[in-house]
Order: sequence, then C-alpha cells, then structure tokens
Amino acid sequence: MPLDPSIKSVLVIGSGPIVIGQACEFDYSGTQACRVLRAEGIRVILVNSNPATIMTDPEFADATYIEPITPEIIEQIIALEKPDAVLATLGGQTALNAAIGLFERGTLAKYGVKLIGADVDAIQRGENRELFRGIVEKIGGESAKSIICHTMEEIFAAVIQLNYPVVVRPSFTMGGLGSGIAFNEEELSQIAGAGLRHSPTSEVLLEESILGWKEYELEVMRDHKDNVVIVCTIENLDPMGVHTGDSITVAPAMTLTDVEYQKLRDLSIDIIREVGVATGGCNIQFAVNPDNGRIIVIEMNPRVSRSSALASKATGFPIAKIATKLAIGYTLDEITNDITKTTPASFEPTLDYVVVKVPRFAFEKFADADPRLTTTMKSVGEAMAIGRCFSEALMKALRSLERKEAIFSWPQISEQEKANLLVSMRIPTEYRLQQVQKAMWAGASIEDVFAATKIDPWYLRQIQIINEQAFALTQLGELTAEKLREAKSNGFSDNQIASLRGLAEEDVRRERHHLGIRPVYKTVDTCAAEFEAFTPYHYSSYEEESEVKPRTTPAVIILGSGPNRIGQGIEFDYSCVHASFVLREAGYETIMVNCNPETVSTDYDTSNRLYFEPLTLEDVIEVVHAESLAGPVLGVITQLGGQTPLGLAAGLKAAGITILGTSPDAINLAEERGAFGNILKEQGLTAPEFGMAASQLEAITIAQRIGYPVLVRPSFVLGGRGMEIVYDDAALGGFITRATDITPDHPVLVDRFLDSAIEIDVDALFDGEELFLGGVMEHIEEAGIHSGDSACVLPSMTVTAAQLVEIRQATEKIARGVDVRGLINIQFAIAENTLYVLEANPRASRTVPFVSKATGVALAKAAARISVGSTIAQLRSEKLLPATGDGVAKGISVKEAVLPWNRFRRSDGRGVDAVLGPEMRSTGEVMGISPTFGESYAKSQIAAFGPLPKAGTVFISLANKDKDSGIQAALGLQQCGFRILATEGTAAFLNKHGVTCVTVRKNSEGTGPMGERTIVEIINSGDIDLVINTPVGRGTRQDGWAIRTASVQRSIPIITTTAGFSAAVEGIRFLQSNSLSIKSLQKWLG
Repeated sequence: MPLDPSIKSVLVIGSGPIVIGQACEFDYSGTQACRVLRAEGIRVILVNSNPATIMTDPEFADATYIEPITPEIIEQIIALEKPDAVLATLGGQTALNAAIGLFERGTLAKYGVKLIGADVDAIQRGENRELFRGIVEKIGGESAKSIICHTMEEIFAAVIQLNYPVVVRPSFTMGGLGSGIAFNEEELSQIAGAGLRHSPTSEVLLEESILGWKEYELEVMRDHKDNVVIVCTIENLDPMGVHTGDSITVAPAMTLTDVEYQKLRDLSIDIIREVGVATGGCNIQFAVNPDNGRIIVIEMNPRVSRSSALASKATGFPIAKIATKLAIGYTLDEITNDITKTTPASFEPTLDYVVVKVPRFAFEKFADADPRLTTTMKSVGEAMAIGRCFSEALMKALRSLERKEAIFSWPQISEQEKANLLVSMRIPTEYRLQQVQKAMWAGASIEDVFAATKIDPWYLRQIQIINEQAFALTQLGELTAEKLREAKSNGFSDNQIASLRGLAEEDVRRERHHLGIRPVYKTVDTCAAEFEAFTPYHYSSYEEESEVKPRTTPAVIILGSGPNRIGQGIEFDYSCVHASFVLREAGYETIMVNCNPETVSTDYDTSNRLYFEPLTLEDVIEVVHAESLAGPVLGVITQLGGQTPLGLAAGLKAAGITILGTSPDAINLAEERGAFGNILKEQGLTAPEFGMAASQLEAITIAQRIGYPVLVRPSFVLGGRGMEIVYDDAALGGFITRATDITPDHPVLVDRFLDSAIEIDVDALFDGEELFLGGVMEHIEEAGIHSGDSACVLPSMTVTAAQLVEIRQATEKIARGVDVRGLINIQFAIAENTLYVLEANPRASRTVPFVSKATGVALAKAAARISVGSTIAQLRSEKLLPATGDGVAKGISVKEAVLPWNRFRRSDGRGVDAVLGPEMRSTGEVMGISPTFGESYAKSQIAAFGPLPKAGTVFISLANKDKDSGIQAALGLQQCGFRILATEGTAAFLNKHGVTCVTVRKNSEGTGPMGERTIVEIINSGDIDLVINTPVGRGTRQDGWAIRTASVQRSIPIITTTAGFSAAVEGIRFLQSNSLSIKSLQKWLG
C-alpha cells in the first residue's frame, strides 16, 4: 500500500540540543525525515530548539519552529499549523517524551492528530521496563532478574534478594543518565538516590548484575504488513558494564555462532511484533553469557537510536529515510534500495567488510570527574572506520579519533609495568584497549588478559596479530614491498611503521610510493557486490582493484570535522554540508572525506562521492591522489570543518595539493601571535597587552609588567583547551608546570585579562575586495568565559552605533591584512570605551549556523562559493547574499550553551563544579527567537533545561568583585515578588542597598545550635527555585562549590555570572506578565 492519503502535513519533533547520550545522530535522522516527507509532497512542520543543525535551516521544512521542545509549546504549534500527524520516532528520547506529554495533556485527541511511526502504547511497551519484561517473557525470552523501586527503603529491601553488585536503572532517561553499578551499600544509596531524582517518574529498576557478559545489538525494521528485516548486528568489544555508547563496537558481530545469531534474530522479530512498533526502526540489546550461552534481553528503544546511525553508515541502508517512508504508509517491498537501485528495502544488507566504531571522550575538560566507564554514557562523539579485516578497521578507527594516546605504540615495557597494566585494565577507562595492547606486547597471555577484562579471546588474538606484525617490522633487514604491503593491509599508518623502523614518516611514504604501494578504494554496496552499486560511498584497502569511477566534471574535495567533541561539534559539519550543496548547484562535483557516522555530511547522498576515511595527512593525500587519477580536481576546502582540517592545510600544500579559500600562510598569520600582532600594529588596532614565555621566570616577569589578572594559554588551541585566568605569581607557576606538555614546541601566551569587559563575536565574509558583515553578536556573560559557553544575543544590545561602525572597520582591516578568502570570525572586547581585538580565526566558526538563522543569510554557502573564485558582488546578484548592505537580524535571537554537568561525578560521588571559565565545556546549544530580549532569553533557558521560575525563593551569593554589579538585578527580583535568601556577607550588602533578604548559614558553618539548616541543606530539600552564585576561587574547599553541585544534582537553575543574573531578571519579568509567543523561522525571515 503506497502513501497514506489522509496525511497531508506532518509535525516532526527534533531532538533539541546536543547532549551527552543524544548527539548529532538525531539531526541526521531528522534531516532525512524532512527530506523524505517533502519529496512525497507532504507539508513539513518542524520543532527543534537547536540552531547548530542543518535540519533547522529554513529550506528543510515548510514551517520551522526554533522553539523549546515542551508539550505546551508544541500544543501552540499544533493549534496554529493543524498537522494531520506527528512523527516522534526520529528525535531521540526528547521527541518520544514530548509525544507522551502531548498524549497525556490530551492535545493529540483535542486536535485530532495521530502519532505515526510508533503509537503511545508501543512507546510505553518498549520504554516502561515492567511492561517490556512481560513481553519478553511472553515470547519465551529471558530478562535479568529485577525489582522496581520508588523509595530508598524499597531499594535496600530489594538488594537483599538480588545481592551485590547490582545495576541501577532509572525509567525514561536518555543515554543511561543516573544509572550505575553498585558494589556496596554506600554506592547504592549514592547511585539510586541520584537515579530517583533523574527519573521523571521517580522510579528505579534494580537488577542482577550481568557484568562481563558479551553484549550485542540488533537493528530491526518492520512495516504495517508485518514484514521484518534485520538491518545489522553490532557486537560490543567491551563486555557488559560499559554503556554501549561508550563501548568500542564492531559490525557485523564477529564471535556469534550461527545458532546463537539465529536465536537473537528470532527473539528480535518476536519482540518488535509484540511491542507493536508498527512502522519503522528499533534497536534491541542482548547480553550473552560466554560460559553457557544464556541469552538475556536487556532493553529496546522503540525509535531510531544512536546505533541506527551507525548501522546506516555501516551498511549503506538508510534507516531513518526508510523509517519515515514506512510511517507514511509504504511497505518495505515497495521501497527501492538507493544504492543498488534494483533490490527492495526488504532485502537484508550483507557486509563483505568490517566496521569498527570507537568513542571519543572529554575527560580532560572535567579534571575532577571520575574516569571510570559505567552504564552512564560519558562519550561526546565517535569515529567509525571500514576495513577488509578487523585489524585494519580498528587501526583506522583509532587514528580517526585524533588523539595521540589512542593510537597503538610499541615501547619497551618492564615486568613491573606489565603487572600494573594487568591490574589497571580490570576497570574500564577511556584507554583500556591500549593497556591491553601494551600488556600483550610485553608478553601477557590471552588467558591473563581475558581474566582481567572479559574481552572475548577472538579480539585478543587479533591484537596479538597486530603486535606480531609490529615485531616483524622492528627486525633488521630491508623494508621489502611484501613486508610493507602486509603492514598496510593490517591498518598500520606510515607514522607507526616509521616509529617502529626508526625513520621519519616522510621517508616511509616516499619508499611506499616508490614501490607503488597505494590503497585502492572499495564501495559500500549493501549486498556484498552481488548487484552493482550506484552510489560512490568508498573506503580504502590495500588490495588490487580500485572501484573509483572516472569523471569529467571538475571536483572540489571537502574535509569534514571528524568525531564530535567539545569545542568542535556539528556546527562545523553544518558548514561542510552547505558547501557541498551549493557547489553541486554551481556545477562542480563534491567529494566529502569524513569519519563521523553521526552526521549529515557522511550521508551517501549529501555529496557526489563520500570517502569514509580518517582525517590524517596520509589518508587525505591518498584520497586526493585517487581522485586526481579519476578526473580534474580543483582543490581542497579546509576552512569549514574546524581545527581538524585546518591543521592539515599546511601539510597538504607542502605535498603539492591546491588549498581553496584562505591560504595556509594566511591562516598561520592569524594563528601566530607575533605575526598577528604586527598586522594589528600596521592597521592601528589595539590588542590586550601580551607576552610569550618559554619558561616560568619569563612568564612571571611578563605578568608583573602587564599586571594581574592575566589569561595564560598554550598557543594554537581550539575550544580554549588549557586556558586559565590567574590572579597571582603562585597560580601562574602552577599553570606553567601543568601546561608544558600541551604543546612542547610552542611557548605559553600571557595576556592581560580584561575584567568585566563586554565581549563581541563577529562573523564576516571577505573576497579580497569587499567585506560582508554577517552579524555582530554580544556575549551575555562577561569576558573570561569561553565564547562557546557564553550565551549571546544578535543584534547586540549595548553596543552604540558609533562602536558598530568601528567594529566593521576593524573587521575589514583585519580581513584585508590577513588576506582572507571566505569566512573569518573575530572576537573583540569593549572595555572603558576602547575596542580591543582578542583573536581572529580565518575559518568557519561555531556561530555560523546561529547567525545564518538569525539573519536569513547562508554564510557557509557564500564562503564555499568565494573559495572557488566567486566575488561578493556576484553572490549579491545571484541573491545568495542581500542585494545591498550587511546581514540584518530579524527579531532578537539568543543563543545559550548546554552543559553536561549532570553526566559527571567525582570518584567520591560528589558532582563536578558547574563554573564557567575560559575552557569550553558545553556540548551543544539552543536558540530562542522572539520580538524582545526578555522573551528570547526566557525561551533559551527553557530549551537549555534550566527554565526560569515565575515566583518562589532565590538564593544569592556574590563574590566581592561582583557585589556592585548585582544590586540592580537583586532589586529587580524583589520587585518581581521573589523571596531572597543570602549568606552573611551578601545579605548585609543587599540589605544596606534596599534589598530585603533572609540570612542563611554557609555550608562550612554547619547546622546551627537550634537546628538552623545550611544553604546546601535547604537546596537539597528542594525549597529553592533559582540559585545565583558567582565564584570566588576554584577548588572543592570553597562553599560555592558545594552550593553549585547541590543545585546541579537537584536540577535547580544556577547562574554563575552577574551578567547572566541581569538577563535572567529580564526573562522573569517577561514570563510573569506574558505567555510565550511562537513564529516560524520562515515568517521571521519573510
């Protein structure tokens, strides 16, 4: 049965901001859904609060609402737009929870809207652990023994039956939030207490531990005629106990016997039928006991999940696209496979290669966080690689992570070190596989390592093979073609071979090219080459036959941004995808190189050709070589994917490859402080005073000359890594000792820190002649907080017209001085009416998508065209840019960062500190757009999970330097009718300035003689609605730390800057007197 004729318009619910546990895989799936629905002639209405994704671009839906994803707001949208159906299975847990909210409010019934994809009953059956257990039992499967609890008393009673260790899982949370494994009573009260708080239904499941069992996932699809296909089996290399999002995973499953596989397959088909996911995809997780083969069904997600993105990219079977078609009435046998064009979607994919996914973590951003991997997901991104054998795929995936520590190395290891490794690998951490590899290199047996880690012996044998290969390379004698070819086909990089042979990487590459050993590129074809593939989706391999087809049109190669991480997220993928679309329209062929399975750029239909390869110099040079043989190559675009491709630009140029857009020398001008300082001098612009220090003594001399506070950092960083603000010599000395290993051959920079300056962010385009100013954003948080973590507003609110002219002139001078071709992002600060230049980045920045949506100008598209030679004048005439003038904001847009504090705990179970600083820690962002600042800010807070209260009690504690600037805001709260609490110092100060407040005890003072509670006790009892706490110093001894972590654990909105405090008061004023308005982006941009 084809299209359901009753569906003329569909509301798609997106997944909101990127958080740990729900990353860009849902943008990929939501974008696919919008594209499919529109191709079928259905009107698409989209709600999603995330500006960084391409899905909220105006061209992907007919009406795009960048609004908070709450049932109240969605009800307003439904009332206005009157869709026939709601599709909620492609927006992660956020969309599912919103759909259930709409059902419970009676919204769906009131407006006669149906849920497609999965109905509420199916969602409940899949998500509610008790109902799901019943289903598993009914079909003859087995679940882990478990007990549901709602209070701590019930929890302690339950553990007597189940014994320690016991697994704690809260209901209706995402990415295992609040879950963990408790080995004793103390841990149980800590984990389960947090679990009860995180679960929207205050319900926790305790279950028997299946630690050390093997973990598998099956990706299953079903249509309304009950056809079911298994798209992919995924095996976790890490045994049970590590969240699947944090495990290294392999597809297809390697260590299943055929009988076991058939059992998992039958169980999956029975489960999807019984749960009643009528149309679409779902993901089912199993645990298998390695001793006796007992199979336990862990859980299912009745929606497209993180694994679905991986399975799609691993097989070439576009799960999200097909799930959408099934939801609007098609059946699997009616949908053709895009890749072969001859087989239907009911034809299960077969793989003739191995896929490995490796997670990327960000523990270095949270110095005091517990580094152990548990059932709470902590990774921020992932890289995937494809190879002809497991070792090749694994080695490629590890180098795709862009972390030196992740890549296998073969040092000398003592017996004592080997013994230590065998102990430390018992606890899963980020680099456990590297510990395994080193221990085995030092002679540990497969049995020893299996006993310590429970990693299947088959994988350990593969690592042994890699080590044997490394040993062969260290042997004397010449590096023969045969030896080299064997190492390459096992996934060794030129760099690894060089270090084993004691050579330079260039020498190995030269010798390899001389011997004619180069990779060929195979195709991902869904059918193990049984039918011809029409989509060029390639991976490298050291075999004989290349499958790259010749072409005649000139091609542009675009380098993506690699695995998602803090500081380099999907905002950069957004720019790469825009470039691909616009250059295809302009008549070029586009070739994407990337290794991130979660994104839109690695969809096989985004570009003309896709290479799923690591973004290292070696791998990119080989792709360029293969494409140069296939047809004309215009050059490579490196300035859209963030720091990753920028770092390759100089090496590619040295290898004789054309770099399009801003030249590597110009990029270096802006990154190298001395050279950039000269440009500013020539143009008569001011920068904060700074110096470069190669030693501690030098640094202290500079700091004393400039005057504290100073901002110190290593040169060349993205996302503010390793930056600190220090207030005295001692703190500076401490920083230098820690920072020396960040970039050994780069000195440390010491800058004057502009206390309480206003920070400005500018995105602009330059073609060598003319400047187009995209937008001037004003940060809400004061200087000293990383721009990626600061809320910002467009248009700027406090910058005068004269200052705007000065900012435009300065931007043009810098763009001309650096000689930019394309995008440039400049950060300015205004202090005491002087404009300071903080830094300039001649590349796409993370604010490009936000500015593009606020002004309606596609900056990334324009930048891509400029890099292939178009001028701004030309782009104006083609209507890609406005006919005259600069970018103008429509409405008032506020961007707010979303921070992952609730994901991390210290080893002792206390929270990590929620203070913002110069080091970026946010994982994603949201946007609020409306006619006034107050409303936009209020919307951004709702969308970023910290909704402002309309009434109640506020706790205020200000550092001395912030007391003066906090008075106005505190008076504002009083006028709004809030009850104000404060600790002694702040209370005295506020009372003196006309703000009535109640004094409460500090945490360090302890409970009073009459049982007066401390502020932390009051927060923990849930009696406070908003916390304002500006930090005095860093460190856990401080009272502020206890207040902030208590607020995070109770999910109370917390504001740590006075500027944020003032903005919050404006937001509260709006909420008290108005209800939130909604308006689609298309109407805003008119």
